[in-house]
Amino acid sequence: MVSMRINDEVREVVADSDTPLLWVLRDLLGMTGTKFGCGIAQCGACTVHVDGEAVRSCRLPVGEVGDRAVRTIEGVGSTPVGARVQKAWLDLEVIQCGYCQSGQIMAATALLTANPDPDDQAIDAAMAGNICRCGTYVRIRDGIKRAARHG
Repeated sequence: MVSMRINDEVREVVADSDTPLLWVLRDLLGMTGTKFGCGIAQCGACTVHVDGEAVRSCRLPVGEVGDRAVRTIEGVGSTPVGARVQKAWLDLEVIQCGYCQSGQIMAATALLTANPDPDDQAIDAAMAGNICRCGTYVRIRDGIKRAARHG
């Protein structure tokens, strides 16, 4: 039995300690907002926050989470920064196919939490590990800037 804090709730699941967090979220808890992309922590589709830090859930064994707080796309809107990022995404229609967007929003929220007024270089550096096959990078950057301005 593994006990974790996910989106401010304690959740218990039966999982081996080496099971990736992504599979616990998606398969055992039914939280399908976090996406499977590459499975090797290269594309960022599976990004969640662990104690506020953006991490790739496809490569993080659930046994390593411990009592640290996990936040997913389902819960990011309950934070002020996450809510601003989601609103900016909607206002600017950032999403095209949408598959990578939960990971993009999680990465953007982590960036703005750590750096409320990032310049282009900081945005590019923070978002470099999140791939968008639709190529909405300009809109993603605009969304981050809008969320920063409205903070």
